[in-house]
Formats: sequence, C-alpha cells, structure tokens
Amino acid sequence: MELYNSTSFECSKLITHRYSTSFSIGIKAFAKPLRAPVYAIYGFVRYADEIVDTFHGLDKESLLADFKQQTYKAIQDRISLNPVLHCFQTVVNQYQIPLDLITAFFESMEMDLTDQVYDRAAYEKYIYGSAEVIGLMCLMVFCEGNKNEYEKLKPSASKLGAAFQKINFLRDIQSDFQERGRTYFPGINFMHFSNADKRAIEQDIQADFNAGLIGIQQLPSTSRLGVYIAYQYYTELFDKIKNVDANVIANARIRVSDSKKLYLLLQSMIKNKLDTIN
Repeated sequence: MELYNSTSFECSKLITHRYSTSFSIGIKAFAKPLRAPVYAIYGFVRYADEIVDTFHGLDKESLLADFKQQTYKAIQDRISLNPVLHCFQTVVNQYQIPLDLITAFFESMEMDLTDQVYDRAAYEKYIYGSAEVIGLMCLMVFCEGNKNEYEKLKPSASKLGAAFQKINFLRDIQSDFQERGRTYFPGINFMHFSNADKRAIEQDIQADFNAGLIGIQQLPSTSRLGVYIAYQYYTELFDKIKNVDANVIANARIRVSDSKKLYLLLQSMIKNKLDTIN
C-alpha cells in the first residue's frame, strides 16, 4: 500500500504541474508535509473541471455522475483504484474535510453542464462551489486539525477563492461565452460589455482581494508563502486586466509571462522573509 499511496500522489503532482505552472510554483513554497495533500486536492478538482469544460462530444453528464459516485465511494471505503480519487480520499479522511464542501463543488460542476446566463443567486452558488470550497479544503490542510484557527481564517479563505475565480471569469470571458455558452456575471450583456460593467466587476473583486489578504497574513508559516505567491500572481493578472479596455478582454486572453511569474516568486519570498506581506 505504501508504494500505491506514493504513486497515487505522484499522479496528482504530475497533473498539477502539467495543468498549472502558477499553482505548481506556489505549492513548492509550502512546507513539505503540506505539498502532497494540496496536489491531491488540485488533481481532484482539475479532473472534474476537465469533464465539464473540455470533454466535448462525450456524455459529460454521465462521466461527471460516475466521477461523483466514485468520489463518495472512495471516501467511504478509504481506497480507490483511480489514483486521483485515492489520494483525494486520503486527504479528505486524514484532515476531516467536510463532505458538504465536496457536495457544493459537484453542484457547481453540474451547473456547468448546461449553457446558461447566471442570475445573482446562481452566480454566488457557483462561485462558492467552484472556488470558495477549494480554498476551504486547502485551509483544512493548512490548519492541520486546528478547528479554531480554521474558523478564524474561513471567511478570508472564502473571499480569496472568490477573487481568484472572478478574475478567471474576466480573463476567460471570451472563451466562456463563445465556446461554452456561459455568462457568469449577473446582469451583464456580453454582446455589449462596457467599461462601466468591467469597473463594477473589478470593484467587487478588489473587495474580495482585500479581505483575502488579511487572511494570508494570519496563515501559519508553513503555508503563508505559497498562498501569497498565488495572491501575487493573481494581483498581477488583475492589474493587467484593469489596465485594458473592456473590448480587449472580450476578444483576447490576458496572460502573465513566465519571466514575470519568476519575478513575483522572488519578490514574494523576500517579503515573506522580511515579514512585510501586503
């Protein structure tokens, strides 16, 4: 079992590295015992997201339902022959991650199975299940069983996850609409997306970011730097988005260069060392 366990976690680590250089860099900054659990969480959510986003021409609904069923079975049985689910269930059981977080995640993934325009209630539900709960799963790992610390940091972790997701929505607004038929932001007509619309969204994101940063500053030293690196990357992406016209992000995907990511990594390490995270 030891070999199977380690191999399963290596699979989720590989998935993370292949799908996201940014998160891979952040995870490497965590204390070593925290890295494998976060890889496991990322691998799990990445594969569920892939089903609804990229498995075109396949029966996404059945695939997601099967993945969901296998997930709960793995958690109950404490084993799975799917290596991604095996290491995820290990983390869920070890850190006592609440099942309601996993349920909310799957509810958001199921919402992505149909093309839709989101009203405020659906938007908030989707953000919670697709982003906030992932931050909360990771926070359970970061707090390593300290329930008081988890409850204290929970609001900030939710806000940070929401900010990251909303920035993703802005970055991907073209592909979400044209390729997937989704318009996440409530009250926004993508066909007439204006700078006023964009500024209103940005103000909402900034409020989430401000609340999220407070939580980062209070994280245990074992996880603070890794989360701050992700925060710095998204701040840079957000700044780039804020500095362009609405019609630009409606027609192109804004990116942060690899060289800039390296700079942000070094800057974050220095700020963390000097205890000047802001």
